[in-house]
Amino acid sequence: MIPWTLIDTAPLPGGGSLRLKQRGTEFSIMLGTNELMNSRLFGSEEALARLACERLAGQAQPHILIGGLGMGFTLRAALAVAPADAAITVCELVPQVVDWARGPMAEVFAGSLDDPRVRLHVGDVAPLIAQSRAAFDAILLDVDNGPEGLTVESNDRLYAPGGLGRAKAALVPGGVLAVWASAPDERFTRRLRTAGFQVEEHAVRASTKGRGARHMIWLAAA
Repeated sequence: MIPWTLIDTAPLPGGGSLRLKQRGTEFSIMLGTNELMNSRLFGSEEALARLACERLAGQAQPHILIGGLGMGFTLRAALAVAPADAAITVCELVPQVVDWARGPMAEVFAGSLDDPRVRLHVGDVAPLIAQSRAAFDAILLDVDNGPEGLTVESNDRLYAPGGLGRAKAALVPGGVLAVWASAPDERFTRRLRTAGFQVEEHAVRASTKGRGARHMIWLAAA
């Protein structure tokens, strides 16, 4: 068995740090003992983009906001199905994650950040959403382990009633908010409905081979 090698660490706002590890061609991003993402398991991240972008089929010049760069699987899946006139804004809180994308994980990203449809915003996605009005056709959130902050405690505000209201205001009428989580959360489903969204829940496999843990994706239509 090839041992894991620590490649780099990245401090998080509010304390703690991410660790990028590599084993052969496999990468892992860890927070303490929690593995946040692995380059072998990306089926649910791809599903997040696919399910959201299906709602935009036939729409001219859609503007998509992706909260959380991660290992780029959501971005790559969105690029695969978005039209040539789409605009995709990717917001990443931790600058080192962008460095990893262009450095040790460049092969994983496969040039996706250089696609002319992509604009990269390094910073917190919450203020970007709050200052936007009817700006996005879809907002895809994969910034944490789910609708409760694990990586950064302040992520909670995205999933609280006020944050959901701001997300709804940032969407065009009929736009979609898509949220990834590692597990179901009935309270979050209720919060989405209370905020005025029409909600669908999709349980999807972590692996593209239809195996592994089931993750949850909410599709919430404004």
